[in-house]
Amino acid sequence: MSTDEETSNKATLERLHAALNSHDTERITATIDEVVAPDALIRTPAPVGVTGARALEEVFRRLHLAFPDLHVGVEDTIAEGDKVVSRNTVTGTHRGEYMGLPPTGKPITYNEIFIFRFVDGRVAETWGVVDTLGLMRQLGALPW
Repeated sequence: MSTDEETSNKATLERLHAALNSHDTERITATIDEVVAPDALIRTPAPVGVTGARALEEVFRRLHLAFPDLHVGVEDTIAEGDKVVSRNTVTGTHRGEYMGLPPTGKPITYNEIFIFRFVDGRVAETWGVVDTLGLMRQLGALPW
């Protein structure tokens, strides 16, 4: 059975995903400012040189530059207590530099799973497992 807090946290995560998929920089920044704590612990496989909410913003800035049509498709969302888990399929086309790789024009699809911990209705901590190996193989950076 879902509690009000779990339902609210899932709705907050849905708003974040919608903003990220909008590719509207102002909307993304405003939504991150609203739903992610400034000092959130963001654990992603991409080193971005900043921390907290700005880290999430920077990750998506870089992804949108490399994959202008990037889309995070949410396959499953599970909430329990103060945590929400999201299993996603990410798609896009490699049109800009990514991790030192020049654009290839190749379509990409990879999977990821994220756990978001909420405090007072805002993301306070994340853990992510992203199929970066599969992505790099699709871009031709690594052999199959």
